[in-house]
Amino acid sequence: MRAIQSVLDQTFEDFELIVVDDGSTDSTLELIQNKFGGDSGDPRLKVISQPNSGVSAARNLGVRHTSGQWLAFLDSDDYWKPEKLQTQLAATLRIPDCVASYTEEVWFRRGKWANPKKVHAKHSGWIFDQCLPLCIISPSSVMMAREVFDVLGGFDETLPACEDYDLWLRLSARYPVHLVEEKLIVKENGHEGQLSQLHWGLDRFRIRALWKISLDQGVEADKRVRALEWIEKKAAVVAGGAVKRGHGERAAIFNHSAAAARTLRESIRE
Repeated sequence: MRAIQSVLDQTFEDFELIVVDDGSTDSTLELIQNKFGGDSGDPRLKVISQPNSGVSAARNLGVRHTSGQWLAFLDSDDYWKPEKLQTQLAATLRIPDCVASYTEEVWFRRGKWANPKKVHAKHSGWIFDQCLPLCIISPSSVMMAREVFDVLGGFDETLPACEDYDLWLRLSARYPVHLVEEKLIVKENGHEGQLSQLHWGLDRFRIRALWKISLDQGVEADKRVRALEWIEKKAAVVAGGAVKRGHGERAAIFNHSAAAARTLRESIRE
């Protein structure tokens, strides 16, 4: 409920809010209706439901029900500061030809305020190289031109996790992504139920995303080479972890992935 309220409390008021219920089995829909629905409900709010299909499908469905030029996302465990949309939109429009931006953030982890680590530092402009090691862009901080989202094809619904890492790689490989330096979102992490808690070896999903970039002929060769270098690194880590846990077959798969990445990287460089 807090996430929804944080949108409705924005100082910028010309928006449509699409809430997607991804097959919840609790009282989410009833709670939303009781708090925000009825005759006095906010006309900007629309709630849609789908059978449980995952976060990518939920986001893509929400986008299909919007009509605006700009898209912004908000995960249910995060929330926006009241000036988020107004500040970010103004900053985005000041930059010529800007099609995507993201913001600084505040972390609330395991019941305590926390500072992001140095590895999570934000960057602005052509940030593809900074996006390769890990996801530095929080979905809840993004503002993206709808036409660019459509060109990229939206979130990959076959990825059960790291779907944001995948989209930001595809985005940053083709467009500059500008940083709005104000801390405009509060991001909660470390609690049960997050995707990072539900799946082992998140790097295996990042490797899939990296392979997509590496095989995309529309991406510049030097960027494909750098993606292949990260496949080698990440596949080696996953393979090493598999060996420690006695999963020899799994280790062999990722060792093969690393070898294939090395071979392709060398061929591109020739």
